[in-house]
Amino acid sequence: MALLEQWRKVAYNENTDKGTLQKFWSEYFLLEKEIYEKLLVEPDAAVKGTVRELAEKYGTDVFNMTGFLDGINDSLKEPNPIEEMEEDTVVSLDFDKALLYKNMIDAKADWLYELPQWDNIFTSEERRKLYKEQKASGTIVKGPKIGRNDPCPCGSGKKYKKCCGR
Repeated sequence: MALLEQWRKVAYNENTDKGTLQKFWSEYFLLEKEIYEKLLVEPDAAVKGTVRELAEKYGTDVFNMTGFLDGINDSLKEPNPIEEMEEDTVVSLDFDKALLYKNMIDAKADWLYELPQWDNIFTSEERRKLYKEQKASGTIVKGPKIGRNDPCPCGSGKKYKKCCGR
């Protein structure tokens, strides 16, 4: 079984009682925070290695490193082959800083996007701008409502009620 499949089987198991699952996620989030603290010290360094090597480098096991790689994959400049990833698969942690920050905001992971290491990467103004951009991207803006007697937007020249509004 691929590593990611094992990770998801445990992390998203609906049959596990809530207390156990909550404890699992609490421990994982602490570990994730520690990895990001180390990773954000040198944000431009292209970190590369096997899953096992990265797990050792960041002081965790392969199982939790798999979860971390799953979480950061959408923020990487070039995604890793996480679906078929094994312990000896070479992966990269070369992330897009702005995209990673926005994805942390989208995930409502304030313990990650409020890390002090971000102060060395973005100014407070840039962080505020990225925050607003991410929040606005999830906002649905409706266009103006078409009235019954308005010209039809399809360009037929008829009134909306006699054309597309039927």
